[in-house]
Amino acid sequence: MGGLLCIAPALAFAQSAALGFGQSSTSSSEPIEMTSQTLEVSQTDGSALFIGDVLIIQGDLRLNADRVRLINKSVGTGIKRLEATGNVTLVSGPDAAQAQSATYTIDSNTIVMTGNVLVAQGPTTLSSDQMTIDIETGKASLSGNVRTILSNGIDE
Repeated sequence: MGGLLCIAPALAFAQSAALGFGQSSTSSSEPIEMTSQTLEVSQTDGSALFIGDVLIIQGDLRLNADRVRLINKSVGTGIKRLEATGNVTLVSGPDAAQAQSATYTIDSNTIVMTGNVLVAQGPTTLSSDQMTIDIETGKASLSGNVRTILSNGIDE
């Protein structure tokens, strides 16, 4: 019976996990630096498409992807969201995550990573279908097929 009580927290964790992500908080008001191989700009809606070796830097956050679409709130009024696709990697301090795509919504200060999400935090690795990160608090939650190996801290 005692063994079942030890498993219950791990099963709850596997359904939806909450964790910290990043060394320190980043504010969405910090400047965003973007580099890429090419840039295409739409005159009709003011969106921009960064293609090839895209690197986005904001505070402690580093996001790499094959392509990133920048969507404006309206022409000349600021960034609404960034949509990254292809080989997406997000790094903040010692933590790193990979996924097929990521959407950074500026007003809500959230990054949602989807598609084979893999998170590395020191010796711990987690995987899931989706991870949502609040960039100001560093709080992250994983959902959908969450998997990890939990160490009990006892040397064998």
